[in-house]
Amino acid sequence: MVVNLLLLVCLSAGAAITASAQPTEDTNQLRTKAFDLIAAQKFTEALPLLEKVAAATPNDPDVQRNLGYALLGQAKNTPDAAAAKKLRSRAHYAFAAAKKAGDSSQLVAGLIESIPADGGQDASFGQNQKAEELMQKGEAAFTTGKMEEALKLYQEALKIDPKLYHAALFSGDVYMQMEKLADAEIWYQKAISIDPYKETAYRYSATPLMKQKKYDQARDRYIDAWITEPYSRFSVSGLLQWGQATGTQLGHPKIEPPKITIGADGKANATINIDPLAIDVSLAWASYTLTREAWRKEKFAKAFPGAAYRHTLAEEADALREVVKLAKSTNAKNPNPQIEMIAKLDADGALETFILMAIPDQGIALDHAAYLRANREKMRQYVLKYVIASK
Repeated sequence: MVVNLLLLVCLSAGAAITASAQPTEDTNQLRTKAFDLIAAQKFTEALPLLEKVAAATPNDPDVQRNLGYALLGQAKNTPDAAAAKKLRSRAHYAFAAAKKAGDSSQLVAGLIESIPADGGQDASFGQNQKAEELMQKGEAAFTTGKMEEALKLYQEALKIDPKLYHAALFSGDVYMQMEKLADAEIWYQKAISIDPYKETAYRYSATPLMKQKKYDQARDRYIDAWITEPYSRFSVSGLLQWGQATGTQLGHPKIEPPKITIGADGKANATINIDPLAIDVSLAWASYTLTREAWRKEKFAKAFPGAAYRHTLAEEADALREVVKLAKSTNAKNPNPQIEMIAKLDADGALETFILMAIPDQGIALDHAAYLRANREKMRQYVLKYVIASK
């Protein structure tokens, strides 16, 4: 599954990384041929060429990255489970080599994290055994460049299981590879309709739009991908790619709440940065710590009866609002920019999204799914207004 989920991002990224090695003319020819095969989705054909090129130029991040893809493609065409696992393990280390050689992309970082060092288990697509067999055959066909065969297999699987997200998604991939962009859009949208809470189809559906230079529409798809799964390196990679293509700087507003730790005695300890020129405003952050402590001792139990305490979205939003409230009461001559930004976010209905997207921890992240279901448009607007537009 990893192969088809990620290749289109690689092929559409566009930005090449300069290699530090000095390849010979023969190596350059092999490299060009191998990369052409990768672009044609002929991974098994590209693999022996890439192995030779990687041996000659081990510090070329593009070669190592494509070697990883080719190894994953070969794994999909290897019936022996143990041998396929070794190929996936080699792919993991190829992506790690790409990162070491200079590929700092979220995509490669995500691949390293998603593929266990030992190769792990091959991904499965659903519970229906017949549909699963068709999907695996479709993947094998796709990674050898047999697009028509892959499409037929994916769509047969979808007939058996109409809710099979990846069958619709991969059908879009085939049409994308065949340059049938309108058909690709239809199938990506079908995948989104099957499961609007997976990020992949949103992200993939932006690729045809990027190819057509429809950057505003592509941006919106990338935003939907990111807000749907904000804690995935893959989901943010698309928006970063869009930012590079359009020359747009991206970033969250800068707000740094106090760091709170719980000591062995069970007491909370906070680190608050005091501005000597605006002590009254800086001390407003003390209310953040007090509010967080109140949640830990009392408020959480009232809001979530019977549940074990965790840091929640509601707690963080309450604590930040208390900071604004206390800061306003001081009538300070030198307003604190971070506190002013909290107030602005809150007034725009964007405070909770900022917390979920910019400063989450493990506890807060558990509140994302429910918030997304009720507030997708608020989350979109936060990215448009604060992450993209207000730079």
